[in-house]
Amino acid sequence: MVLYDFYSVKGAGPALWPCQAKMKKQEITYQQLSKFRRALLIFLSGAGSGIIYVPIYLKNVFYEPLLMGLDITNAQLGFLSGMYGIMATILYIPCGIIADKLRLRTMAAGGFISTAAVVYWYATLPSYPVLVLIFAVLAVTTILIFWGCRYKLLRFAAAEADYPAVVGVSYALYGLGGLAINAVTLALFNAMPDYRVGVSASLIFLASVILVLGIISLFAIPHFKGEVTNDPDKKFNINEFIEALKHPGVWLASGTLFFVMIVYMGMNYTTPYLTDAFLAPLTLVSIVGMIRYYGIAIISAPLLGGIAKKVNSPSKTILVVMAACAVCCFAYLILPQTAGFLMAAIVITLVLGFLANGAYGVASSVLTETHVPAHIFGAASGLLSVIGFLPESFMHQLFGSFIDNYELKGYTYIFICLTVSAVIAIGGCIATQIYMKKKYPKEETPSPAVEE
Repeated sequence: MVLYDFYSVKGAGPALWPCQAKMKKQEITYQQLSKFRRALLIFLSGAGSGIIYVPIYLKNVFYEPLLMGLDITNAQLGFLSGMYGIMATILYIPCGIIADKLRLRTMAAGGFISTAAVVYWYATLPSYPVLVLIFAVLAVTTILIFWGCRYKLLRFAAAEADYPAVVGVSYALYGLGGLAINAVTLALFNAMPDYRVGVSASLIFLASVILVLGIISLFAIPHFKGEVTNDPDKKFNINEFIEALKHPGVWLASGTLFFVMIVYMGMNYTTPYLTDAFLAPLTLVSIVGMIRYYGIAIISAPLLGGIAKKVNSPSKTILVVMAACAVCCFAYLILPQTAGFLMAAIVITLVLGFLANGAYGVASSVLTETHVPAHIFGAASGLLSVIGFLPESFMHQLFGSFIDNYELKGYTYIFICLTVSAVIAIGGCIATQIYMKKKYPKEETPSPAVEE
């Protein structure tokens, strides 16, 4: 009974095994998906993304154990993240083009399975030069192969009007997946006799989970109608990329995400700030960091995604949220750096985490708000990623240098950057509203990006 529901297509008659579906080359739309299968696709995009990137960003939660387990310096650990960020930036555009040419099933399963293989390699704890190579290869498997299906899978699994809410739910699952997997990772660290064994065991566990996700993707993701072009004249057509490049909505979404990303990434420095400025114990800081990075996303992303759907405007939602983020960052600038204000600082940290996670979760929805056509949606997502995630390639080094060179004063410079970035993001949202009013007056009804 479960197998029938899993492989069946609602309203399409008897269930088909994957090999039969392949032979018939059956293509479907989201309307033909069962509720279970649709939920499973959202799970793979959301929780799957939360899990596949854990090995890469393990230092965000378990910095010290990873540092000691790999037996490398702080600078070397930072360079591993920098190498991944640089490679990711290079690969975002081609990944967007590939996303328009390959099946979602191919990208998801290929990304999960190849990443699992590399993480197994990572678990052998090789020499530092090999670690650099591993992080470069991880960018290929998680960005070039996998990233293109992250949002596109959601786009084809739901109606355009539901996209902001679905993205919000997927980010909640992202947080839930990351929180659950990090909890198990922490337990493994504590159960092992030393950090080196703990790191290796944890990476083996992570690789195994990612491998299972890849196998599930092979069976769960169908062939969607319109996900790839069958016209040989349009294969790898640069015109699709150029069309995406010319669409104002792509630039509005990308510019907004760029500054939202700075705020989102910058909030990671609130937890060490609790220790350096307010003398908070490391155990407390670790708990706050886990809640801020993963736990809050379970609530904030779907809540703000639902609000964005209700007001029918992700940009309006982001505008209000970024205004609140600016207030939080400014509050850090005027808060006395004494132990007596620790609880106030923790509250600001969690509120900022809630807001930044939510804004980050719905920022990509500006693409659908501005009606970017489905046939260039993959290329548009690639551009969105290149521009929007560009801060990842330089913010770690910049903010780290602030702290190294100026100590506590460095945090002041960080929070100034975050405040200014939030204000600029507000400007991007206002520009989006102006564009929509001019492009689509109230009396006009824009056609959806995908015919339903």
